[in-house]
Amino acid sequence: MRKFIILPLLFLFFAGCENSPYVNVVSSDAVNHKITVVTTLFPVYDFAKNIGGKMSDAILLIPPGTEPHEYEPTSYDVVNINRADVFAYTGDFMEKWVSGILDSVTNKNLEIVDTSKGTEIVNGDPHIWLDFAHDKIMAKNIADAIIKKDPSHKDYYEKNLQDLFAKIDAVDDAYSKTISSCKTKEIIYGGHYAFGYLTRRFGLTYDAAQGLSPDSEPNAKDLIELTNQIKRDDIKYIFYEELASPKVAETISKETGVQMLLLNNLESLPKEDMQNGKTFIDEMYKNLGNIKIGLDCK
Repeated sequence: MRKFIILPLLFLFFAGCENSPYVNVVSSDAVNHKITVVTTLFPVYDFAKNIGGKMSDAILLIPPGTEPHEYEPTSYDVVNINRADVFAYTGDFMEKWVSGILDSVTNKNLEIVDTSKGTEIVNGDPHIWLDFAHDKIMAKNIADAIIKKDPSHKDYYEKNLQDLFAKIDAVDDAYSKTISSCKTKEIIYGGHYAFGYLTRRFGLTYDAAQGLSPDSEPNAKDLIELTNQIKRDDIKYIFYEELASPKVAETISKETGVQMLLLNNLESLPKEDMQNGKTFIDEMYKNLGNIKIGLDCK
């Protein structure tokens, strides 16, 4: 009797997965020979999608538009990871829940990729993908794992990796040239501390109103000091982040008269942007456009 109860429940569970509006579910169809790469954050997903191309399916666990710092994995995630060939995540410092969920995974053939391996982690800042040198390391780690699972298409994956490297080099060069012409080198950010890697790479100074957590709130003293700094340094713009509430930036903007500009840390993208095929490279160029305005660059 118990079997007849459990089987319908399992059917409903997997049917629910198939109807999920946010993620694809890994197919268990034996005729599907594509390599399946399950990923966590948008940058990892985008790199995997570029490298795997038509020979793989990339799946994003954390739904578009979701703040990933406090994400709690679901039973769908365990199903997806168990059926995957490769599971790629940023690192334990970002996705703190990964070690726990992997304890529930029974797929012994799963290739697990900590994409941060070989990067330089600075001061507990988990946003390593905002350094283009790190992006190439992350992409190479993903490519190595895919090739390990599907060596017969090694040349195809390596070609895709080199194409991705060329795009990363191009946007890196665009940032370097643009920022070298900026009248100011100071970024004031009304969100949580996320751009340490990017500002360090390009010699910018950087102050964020909040700490590492997007849920942290600056105290009155912090806001007063940041407001005074904006007035003292004649800052014209304050940047705000995509997923968190812009209320801190709005408060400072009203107090100082500075304008607001979006600067997306790319932990995730809104669902509409994902559906429209926006890429990591696209969004980094978009960020550069706002940096060019905010820092008064040529």
